[in-house]
Amino acid sequence: MIQQAKDFIWEYCESFDNNDISSLPELFNQFMSDEYRWKGVYPFRDLSGPDAVIEHFWQPLKQSVKHLQRRIDIFIGGDNEIEDNSSTQAVWVMNMGHFTGLFDKPWLDIPPTGKMLNIRYAEFHRVENNKITDTGLFIDLIGVMQQAGVYPLPPSTGQYFVYPGPRNHQGILRGESDLLQTKKTLDTVNRMVEDLNQLNLSGAMGCPPEVLAQTWHQDMIWYGPCGIGASYTIERYQKQHQLPFRNSLGDKKYNGHICRFADGELACFFGWPNLTNTPKGGFLGMPSSVQADMQVVDVYYRKGDKLSENWVFIDIPWWLKQQGLDVLERMREMQF
Repeated sequence: MIQQAKDFIWEYCESFDNNDISSLPELFNQFMSDEYRWKGVYPFRDLSGPDAVIEHFWQPLKQSVKHLQRRIDIFIGGDNEIEDNSSTQAVWVMNMGHFTGLFDKPWLDIPPTGKMLNIRYAEFHRVENNKITDTGLFIDLIGVMQQAGVYPLPPSTGQYFVYPGPRNHQGILRGESDLLQTKKTLDTVNRMVEDLNQLNLSGAMGCPPEVLAQTWHQDMIWYGPCGIGASYTIERYQKQHQLPFRNSLGDKKYNGHICRFADGELACFFGWPNLTNTPKGGFLGMPSSVQADMQVVDVYYRKGDKLSENWVFIDIPWWLKQQGLDVLERMREMQF
């Protein structure tokens, strides 16, 4: 089942890259179910049916970013531990990397540069009966705005750049993985998630470094979204992201995930929403505000007994939108 789903999604990715806009309806008819459901970042959110996804997301993007190609750094598949697969026979496959192309026309009113554009993405597909029934596609929209020279937020605490794949250069797992290694990875991720959930339940704002050290290597790398940036080592990760996040956001509640699975030494999950919190002031340089939901993707690489690298996507525009700040609208007002 997993191998078949991987082959199916790899075929879809290659077909997508090798077809133009006019071929998308035929392509989606081949790969997507009639009841296809799609979840994306703000301003797209929930879309139903292949036609709506093509019209609202892919067609405008491919018209604006010419010669769009998918550059995959991680490709994994597995059984979703959140979902009972005994009756559905569904498998999830995730690919992560960058959409690369030439930014030649405005997209979402973001001004074009006429230069190369790299759009960070993570794409989750649920495959059932040899059709894609559900997709979760997260892109780093703030990163696009930064490359276009219209970055809408205060300076980030970490460093944002074109992030690499796993350090071992073995992120594309098209074949079968060792089941014991897969279980070890998922167990490690679940232990880490539970450690953080217990902190939230306790009401603690900070996080002792020894809690992280239980599941993370000392020289971990955390690749955060644009607006936050990447951090290296537990010490700098806490200084540049975790403690600003935990100390500036109250009423933290973990809401669970839609999908969570592992494949060899790699694992991933996303939620809708994963977290709910209330800004107390300071996070992203913003003032205190109202309670809001966060849609988050995490992709992990385990090295030995602990997690070594973590690629993270947060739909920051949606989180801010719930608090009355529309970064796209702010950008439009600044341009005109």
